[in-house]
Amino acid sequence: MVRHIVMFKLKEFETPAAKEAKMQEIKVALEALINKIDVLRMIRLDFNINPAETWDIILTTELDSLADVNTYANHPEHVAVAKNIIGPVKADRACVDYEF
Repeated sequence: MVRHIVMFKLKEFETPAAKEAKMQEIKVALEALINKIDVLRMIRLDFNINPAETWDIILTTELDSLADVNTYANHPEHVAVAKNIIGPVKADRACVDYEF
């Protein structure tokens, strides 16, 4: 099994409420992929509660193999979320994939 972890730093928002709303939209959209991409075994999105840290969001997914990570990453449903929902507000991204 492979755990695919992605952290996102978001751009500045006009208000904390606007940021929270966008983060919730991202969470709903990404977590819905469990029903759309058959190689996903688990997907979970959480928010950083420590304002002293850099990253806003952490995405954790589990898949059977690194090839499945690639399938997930290139799936049209995932690409649409990444491009249309996350892309416009993403300031930075970091990723780690490891076997467990």
